[in-house]
Amino acid sequence: MAAPMELFCWAGGWGLPSVDLDSLAVLTYARFTGAPLKVHKITNPWRSPSGTLPALQTSHGEVISVPHKIITHLRKEKYNADYDLSARQGADTLAFMSLLEEKLLPVLIHTFWVDAKNYVEVTRKWYAEAMPFPLNFFLPGRMQRQYVERLQLLCGEHRPEEEEELEKELYQEARECLTLLSQRLGSQKFFFGDAPASLDAFVFSYLALLQQAKLPSGKLQAHLRGLHNLCAYCTHILSLYFPWEGGKGQMGGGWALALRRVGRDQKPAPRPTFLPCPSAEVPPPRQTPANPETEEEPYRRRNQILSVLAGLAAMAGYALLSGIVSIHRAPPARAPRTRALGMAEEVEEE
Repeated sequence: MAAPMELFCWAGGWGLPSVDLDSLAVLTYARFTGAPLKVHKITNPWRSPSGTLPALQTSHGEVISVPHKIITHLRKEKYNADYDLSARQGADTLAFMSLLEEKLLPVLIHTFWVDAKNYVEVTRKWYAEAMPFPLNFFLPGRMQRQYVERLQLLCGEHRPEEEEELEKELYQEARECLTLLSQRLGSQKFFFGDAPASLDAFVFSYLALLQQAKLPSGKLQAHLRGLHNLCAYCTHILSLYFPWEGGKGQMGGGWALALRRVGRDQKPAPRPTFLPCPSAEVPPPRQTPANPETEEEPYRRRNQILSVLAGLAAMAGYALLSGIVSIHRAPPARAPRTRALGMAEEVEEE
């Protein structure tokens, strides 16, 4: 029997299954299609097989770390949310995906990683509290620099005096993009009718972050909350596909397929009781813990000790290199004795 596919992604927060844009998109697509993934929601990207998040480890041991490639692999495994779309709807999907990356992604990066208030009070605060020591001291700053570089690639280099004008232009285009999405969605449950598609996974990941995060500087968030059908759209997907926030462990295909059928039929159904899938054997708790965060429980004490030692070593190295602490070698103590011995020899010669 082939090993199950495993998805490593950022943990949840702000009422969302994941606080990371790419992780949220992949998680949502997997729920839409009912892909049987063993999900690891973690806060240390170094625990991922690729060192980045999200990452998918296939049943053959291959590791995929680009969101679009992860979704392409799921399609090859016959978990395709776009299977029923027409050629025209497929073309609309590509057009709206380009629109999201060109108009909405730059402002989303700016909102969470460049805006000083939002970054300090929301983004950096969450990552610093969630990450283990000592990663929480330097990894959020490194992630911010990577997102700033990504923003420069999307928008190009600009002089400092042009940044304010560029920011106004970006936010204006993002507001127009949200308005266009609202008009395209209309009163539908999903963008192409009663069943979700890949476009819904990406649109939801963009909108849900803006809607759920408590941003002190929320210029675009205020515009989104004025578009009531988009807010209802996000709430509908959250309640239907993520009814319990923060659920971890194996995501059985049975529940996701059942949820997907509810989405297709649009008939209200009683809230499910969360029992194990009858077709799956329940292994002993020692072999497969219910919570993937406890898989390395025996090594937690060791990791804590190693983290403290690494921190102490880093501080000692910094103190030595910066000159706060210096080491001086004492002069040799044999010189006075040699001189005294020379004087004794002179006396004997006399």
